[in-house]
Amino acid sequence: MKVFMYEVSSLKGKRQIIKSIIERVKGKFNVSIAEVGNQDKWQIAEIGFCCITNSRKHADAMLNSVIHFIEMDGRLDITECQVEIL
Repeated sequence: MKVFMYEVSSLKGKRQIIKSIIERVKGKFNVSIAEVGNQDKWQIAEIGFCCITNSRKHADAMLNSVIHFIEMDGRLDITECQVEIL
């Protein structure tokens, strides 16, 4: 998932927002999540997350819930989102 942060003016500000979102997602959902790209750009971030389950329906619901949760944060906009279920 690629996100854009309008209000950020430094890497420090970006890292505070991304770290906050990652910790909140970890606390609310049973997923692994990390910043996986664009770590040197201060308004753009790539976040990757995954869940492991034996049900495609459950995986789809979990991933959509995490995406919705991040969308509702208000500090960033999702510009690109790719979902892959294996």
